[in-house]
Amino acid sequence: MTKFIVVLGTTSHSGKSTLAAALCRILSDRGLRVAPFKSQNMSLNSWVTKDGKEMGIAQAVQAWAARAEPSELMNPILLKPKGDRTSQVVVFGEPVADKSAEEYYAEIEGLKTSVDRALEELQKEYDYIVVEGAGGAAEINLYQRDLANIYIATKLRSPILLVGDIERGGVFASLYGTVKLLPPEIRSLVKGMVINKFRGDPAILEPGLKMLEELTGISVLGVMPYLDLEIPSEDSVSLGDKRRENGGVDIAIIRLSRISNFTDFEPLERSARVRYVDLGEPLGSPDAVIIPGTKNTVSDLAEMRLKGMDREILALKDTPILGICGGYQMLGREIVDEGIEDITASMPGLGLLDLVTHFDRYEKRTVQVEKKVTGEGPILGPLRGQTVWGYEIHMGNTVHQEPFAFEDDGAVSSNGLIMGTYLHGIFQNENFKNAFLDYIYGQKNLTRRSDPSGGGYDELARATEKYLNMEKIWSMIGLGPRQSDE
Repeated sequence: MTKFIVVLGTTSHSGKSTLAAALCRILSDRGLRVAPFKSQNMSLNSWVTKDGKEMGIAQAVQAWAARAEPSELMNPILLKPKGDRTSQVVVFGEPVADKSAEEYYAEIEGLKTSVDRALEELQKEYDYIVVEGAGGAAEINLYQRDLANIYIATKLRSPILLVGDIERGGVFASLYGTVKLLPPEIRSLVKGMVINKFRGDPAILEPGLKMLEELTGISVLGVMPYLDLEIPSEDSVSLGDKRRENGGVDIAIIRLSRISNFTDFEPLERSARVRYVDLGEPLGSPDAVIIPGTKNTVSDLAEMRLKGMDREILALKDTPILGICGGYQMLGREIVDEGIEDITASMPGLGLLDLVTHFDRYEKRTVQVEKKVTGEGPILGPLRGQTVWGYEIHMGNTVHQEPFAFEDDGAVSSNGLIMGTYLHGIFQNENFKNAFLDYIYGQKNLTRRSDPSGGGYDELARATEKYLNMEKIWSMIGLGPRQSDE
């Protein structure tokens, strides 16, 4: 019989996803078949499965940690915010419709059936399922329609770990308050608390930890330090944490209001200064510019023009500019929207590539692909004939006269410095990442050091085993201690 452990948080960005990933890896290290699960996720960072289904990136990350193939069953409901209190609702990896919060909650009873079905299917294949909640667990105004916390905890009746983020301040109050506000039948399931992202000497917390245990009757299982790991971020809340300035080159990423899949660029962070530039900020003189994906190309392009970022980009000379997905669409001459994105009209693009994008149907392309590099120029030229991998998540159809960058995808300018593609994950390809970085380093006559080694999942697992009371966690889910824990 499949066993469950549930990870809830006091707030968004408390570290639920990271702890769930750690437990997935540690359980997998024990030779168990493990899967992650999050009934409802709200994020613009998503992943496409091998079957072309869309799911939250966090559950894909947790699946990799568990050495399992990501599946839409691990995240049966994904909400992709579009602004104006509207989100695209994705169920079992397929877009259903754009709905307001009121419309979505009106259908919550039917969505519970989808959650139940996903769990039933996962239980056929896995020994353990690590369940992650969403946001703060004590949103008392949402209890009757809270699929990701209250509904799933009530259904499973499994042990709960509650995570609090000390970096945001008030961690004792948030843990205590969350416990006390949970419904009594859920409160009794909370078997341990974890304090996350601590940057100091844990000894100074000891008096508070003891008082918290006395007040709640629940053990504090440990204090996790702040970890800088090579693991993709879950959502845009993480953008505020990015302060890395590695390497001697400056890459500016335009921080669109509806930015999506910014995890595309995290592989660059250990080799360059990667900075996210708000539309109203000065762009400066970066060594390269990236226009990322967006949930709404038309609205973000209009805002870019309103705030003058388009003029700053167009003023750059001989600077590589890469557009991915919505950013690729923006690089063209024109976007024609027939009411699918935002308007029923056409809008001029940046005009840096000779292409036109049409939004004429509510259809999304979600697929993993492999392509040969076919483009020319100082970046793509050395890669011609090599293979790159990526995944597409987009609406709209793009036609152009420019040479393709990757077989039948993307485009590249005559000088090879302006490029666009629908391929998310392009920088996960070492050949493309190295060619891109080597070119901009070469333009500054700098030598690039090799990237630090990865291993984020194992590093996370070892840290979790070091700082948390794993014996108590094993006991919660009916496992004896590992040899290394004894």
